[in-house]
Amino acid sequence: MLHRVSAGLARPLRRWIPEPFVFALLLTALVALAAWALTPAGPVVLAGHWYDGFWMLLEFGMQMVLILVTGFAIALSPPAARLIDVLARRVDSPGKVYLLVLIAGGLFNLVSWGWTVLAAVLGRELARRVPGVDYAYLVACVYLSGQPWVGGLSSTIPLLLNTEGNFLIETGVLAGTLPVAATLGSTLNLAYVAMYFVLVPLLMWWARPRAGAVRELAAFGESPDSEGDGGIGPVLAATRSSTSPAARMNHSVWLQGAVAFAGLAVLALHFSANGADLDLNRMIFLFLMLGLLIHRSPARYAEAMKRACANIAGIVFQYPFYAGIMGLMMFSGLGAQLALWLADGASLTTLPLIAQFAGAAVNFAIPSAGGEWAVIGPALTEAALQLSAGMPPEMQQAFVARIAMATAFGETSTNLLQPFFLLTVLPVMGAGVRVEARDVMGYLVLPFAAVYLATALLVTLVPG
Repeated sequence: MLHRVSAGLARPLRRWIPEPFVFALLLTALVALAAWALTPAGPVVLAGHWYDGFWMLLEFGMQMVLILVTGFAIALSPPAARLIDVLARRVDSPGKVYLLVLIAGGLFNLVSWGWTVLAAVLGRELARRVPGVDYAYLVACVYLSGQPWVGGLSSTIPLLLNTEGNFLIETGVLAGTLPVAATLGSTLNLAYVAMYFVLVPLLMWWARPRAGAVRELAAFGESPDSEGDGGIGPVLAATRSSTSPAARMNHSVWLQGAVAFAGLAVLALHFSANGADLDLNRMIFLFLMLGLLIHRSPARYAEAMKRACANIAGIVFQYPFYAGIMGLMMFSGLGAQLALWLADGASLTTLPLIAQFAGAAVNFAIPSAGGEWAVIGPALTEAALQLSAGMPPEMQQAFVARIAMATAFGETSTNLLQPFFLLTVLPVMGAGVRVEARDVMGYLVLPFAAVYLATALLVTLVPG
């Protein structure tokens, strides 16, 4: 039954979903019109806000690019190919492939959202080795495996609330930081993570395409007998035979190995002093050092990075457009105004649901949890503090934490309907093939509905 519903949604949406860039342009126009209609700002002022916002996420955009290409470069190595071969021998059916990437990807994302690239690498290679895997559905499973990140170690809003001098403290909304024990360590968050690992794999197992309706990887343009390392070995064979000083340096393992071990030692010293303090920059650095180590030679790593960088154009040129939308909402006051309207008249029971809806809705325009919280977080936090004013301090803190997590859960859920973050998966799974966002998005509608409704029950019923 569910597989018919899933397929029935996927077919028409292939015709109607445009390129992710078209989606960005449409959202730019819609947000600009809304800001013009609902705020005092005129067209000239709004154009300035849009331009100013354009450059707000350059650092984060570059981090996204690097996490993708460094992770993909690791996948184009002989050790990674051997590991995936071992998994492929134990995962011998399409259904098991879907379950593996959903569970493994979910676990990766509890460490960091950037580790979605590892699930993408795993999924791509398993699709090459296990017959009968529907490739578009597998891409949807990999993308869906990113949902638990919001309950994990890299969750932006809880980490921001636990940062000394954050903008809510500077503006006087909060008196002090909110510990992660109240957000990530809450019963609500643990229930959310458990909900993903129980509900989502079961749902996607039941909804998987059946034989006869499957489009395998070869149908998207890749030969099933492609080299597991991307064909890097044969490309380098000719240059390796040269005895010139330049060729010997290009294929030397000593210099690259020394740099890699030095980098790993820097990370080891940091973790020994600070515990599991893993941010995005350190993760990129870790991926870089591991890539140097397992590729061994500069020539091989340079070729792997060249191939890994071949499909990142979407992130490079689209992210500034979403930053521009963020600028429109922040500087015009539209985002804060929307949050105030939604919170007006709320109660202790309804505010968590309103926060979840606000997070979900604003995410279409600002696909960045930190940026979104900067826009709507102050209004929602003030509403939470006002409604909980008569509570003991620890209960008030728990309620504010509930509102923050409800906003984060909502923001993450509509990533399934927002094609932009598919650009974190498609550079790996779309390399050398013709798979597009419209091939995938239809398979995510049913999971979105299930996750959103289940989360609404959690934020309403589960104690803090």
